[in-house]
Amino acid sequence: MVMERRTGSLYGRLNRSSTRGFLAYVAAGVACAAVLACFVLSAADPPPASAARNDGARLRLSSRSPRVWPDLAFNWRVVVATVVGFLGSAFGTVGGVGGGGIFVPMLNLVVGFDTKSAAALSKCMIMGASASSVWYNLQVSHPTKEAPVIDYKLALLFQPMLMLGITIGVELSVIFPYWLITVLIIILFVGTSSRSFYKGILMWREETRILMETREREVQSKSTCAAGDVVIDPSYEEPLLTQPQPKKKSALETFLFNLRWKNILVLMSVWSSFLVLQVLKNNAKSCSTFYWVFNVLQVPVALSVFLWEAVQLCRESRARRMNGNLECVCEASIEWSPAQLIFCAFCGLLGGTVGGLLGSGGGFILGPLLLELGCIPQVASATATFVMMFSSSLSVVEFYFLHRFPLPFAGYLIFISILAGFWGQCLVRKIVHVLKRASVIVFILSSVIFASALTMGVVGTQKSISMINNHEYMGFLDFCE
Repeated sequence: MVMERRTGSLYGRLNRSSTRGFLAYVAAGVACAAVLACFVLSAADPPPASAARNDGARLRLSSRSPRVWPDLAFNWRVVVATVVGFLGSAFGTVGGVGGGGIFVPMLNLVVGFDTKSAAALSKCMIMGASASSVWYNLQVSHPTKEAPVIDYKLALLFQPMLMLGITIGVELSVIFPYWLITVLIIILFVGTSSRSFYKGILMWREETRILMETREREVQSKSTCAAGDVVIDPSYEEPLLTQPQPKKKSALETFLFNLRWKNILVLMSVWSSFLVLQVLKNNAKSCSTFYWVFNVLQVPVALSVFLWEAVQLCRESRARRMNGNLECVCEASIEWSPAQLIFCAFCGLLGGTVGGLLGSGGGFILGPLLLELGCIPQVASATATFVMMFSSSLSVVEFYFLHRFPLPFAGYLIFISILAGFWGQCLVRKIVHVLKRASVIVFILSSVIFASALTMGVVGTQKSISMINNHEYMGFLDFCE
């Protein structure tokens, strides 16, 4: 227990390291991408109207994209998809990033689905894996204190902005050329994976120091007891040392304790509101008045819930400081201020936008961000997965009404992802318990993000080279055509 408490405070101390270098890296990368886009646009000739429409049909995720749905049959492609999907779901949910950056290229290149259907099936896999992981996390206790391992306050803070960002990302995927999406994702993923890997190394070193100090104290304690003159009979030792111990909860008690129905109902309300607006928007004519009205209405829905939770965090944090209570309001070990909340809103929008561009659940940004805010890896993973369950399930329901994926293949991949989510959580939690190193989760998170950057980079480069060789238009596309 001493080890767990000291480890819990470790991540808060590491959080104080400056993030200005990482933010400068992201800003410089976006600036380079913008300059490159201007250069390509100035060098590219605008295509004829018919060519632009044909290129747009090939590049963007629109309803005019050719649909390619391979049959679900036992062959080497399905075997590869099963293995990659199982491992990607297992380790993606443990890291809290989902794995959409691996699923979409795999379903597109290996199985043979078109890009639009691959993105929809990727959401199905993320939903299955995140749902099983959430079920598992509801049955485990917090490693360091009496609290749920899922931080509902942070979930309420990030979920609305994440869903709004996904809407923005889907809209931008229609306009942005494929090469620009690839460049932006590579820049972002390399930065987040490097940052997470660096934090994992710092955590590993600190955990090693704490383990060595704990062992030294145990050795000293044993040697002191052996040199003592007074020896207590074992039959009297237990009554003399008995102290009030917290009652160990049963599995059902832990499950009920981890549920926070009020917060879950608020999250479900946000989820339902976005679903209704998305369905109404998809049934409206593209670029019509009603289309933009339903799009814009998502902004007040997201902002109202975000501001409500932000005000709650600020008030509670200020009240505790005035009373001399230094305990953090939630798992994030920071003092909530307007600047911190604006930063969190921006990161939530950024994570959702990446999820909309890529076909993932937004965990590639949310997972590393929660670590940056000072959450311990177990809580960061559980909270990011919990938020992804809502965002991915929203997309799955929407895609179902739009007939964006084949039901047999979707059911099979969801089943594989559910099994993988359970297996990954059980395996990694046991490894963390045996090694007493929660930094293992951070290394898994960093590895999945880097693998996604590598996969997306290879696929994006291959497609961009093919477009250059075929003299295809590589500029921005018209949203309403």
